[in-house]
Amino acid sequence: MTQWLIQRFSQWLLVVFLLAGFWLLPERQVVAQSPDNVVHVVLFYSPNCGHCHYVIDEVLPPLFEQYGQHLQILAIDASQPDGYTLYQAAITQLGLESGGVPFLIIGDRYLIGSGDIPEQLPDLIEQHLAQGGLDCPAIVGLADAVNQSSPAIVILSSTTADPKEFLTKNTSKDLVARFTNDLAGNTLALIVLLVMVVSAGTGIFFLPVINIPSDRLWKWAIPALCAIGLIVAGYLAYVEVAQVEAVCGPVGDCRTVHQSSYARLFGVLPIGVLGVAGYIAILAAWVLGRYGQGKLANLAMAAMLGMAVFGLLFSIYLTFLEPFVIGATCAWCLVSAILMTLLFWLSLTPGKIALSALFPSNAK
Repeated sequence: MTQWLIQRFSQWLLVVFLLAGFWLLPERQVVAQSPDNVVHVVLFYSPNCGHCHYVIDEVLPPLFEQYGQHLQILAIDASQPDGYTLYQAAITQLGLESGGVPFLIIGDRYLIGSGDIPEQLPDLIEQHLAQGGLDCPAIVGLADAVNQSSPAIVILSSTTADPKEFLTKNTSKDLVARFTNDLAGNTLALIVLLVMVVSAGTGIFFLPVINIPSDRLWKWAIPALCAIGLIVAGYLAYVEVAQVEAVCGPVGDCRTVHQSSYARLFGVLPIGVLGVAGYIAILAAWVLGRYGQGKLANLAMAAMLGMAVFGLLFSIYLTFLEPFVIGATCAWCLVSAILMTLLFWLSLTPGKIALSALFPSNAK
């Protein structure tokens, strides 16, 4: 009798739990579909940031399609003065020393980069929808900027025709607007660019008649320049890999440059890492040329000249991008470009001698 009562009690208990589950499920769906149940998110971005393009172009559209009117994002252009002021206010309120874009704030949580945002944002949206929605983060100055229709702020939702149109629009500035966006830094970049172009033209086309005495200078200048270059390129590699904000001087806008899609070669290899490899390769060629003998030494010197030529031409390309495409200049990048120009000039004479030894018929 006791066993029969236990079985009956268990069956009734199971029925009660099932009925409770079916009763609670519709209520949760009603909450999720309530028009007042909206999750508000703030996203700081830069039009020239490749990671921002990925988040806005690839990550957000499926979320808008899934959650519809229940998701609203304030996209703030951190490259504009108003947007950068709000960005700094958000960083300060969160107790961070530095950040980077894309930088997303949802409630009391923040997500940085194209890795954390797609991985964690969907779960956070679900969590806050289940709790009845979420107000916009209380960033100092944000409400006033929205009320005053700041050009740095765009509201993204499922009703936006194309959430990524504004990003393309902001990126396609005319040449003059891009150059004047960082007038002092871009002017300096233009001067360095002209010096590099003249150096490349003079050095490459007049190599047979160039003869730069470099006995004592040759002994120390190239390894010293490579050492400085390694420090500069190593710091840039750290900034690009860790996605932190670079310490920039009074001239230039390093943050915008390193957040641009041009900060990575083919969208994969950070330019700073490429620079580190280049300076190491030039230094290794100098060591082999200086202390090696015979054909090996000549090959090393010729290779060093070839790498210096490539480095100078690539630096010309990167320096051209800063004022005329990105609209901002990185002082660290200019230092590296100047170093590569000096290495090019110092490599001309030993490279010319090595080529004459390797190809005697071409000796002048």
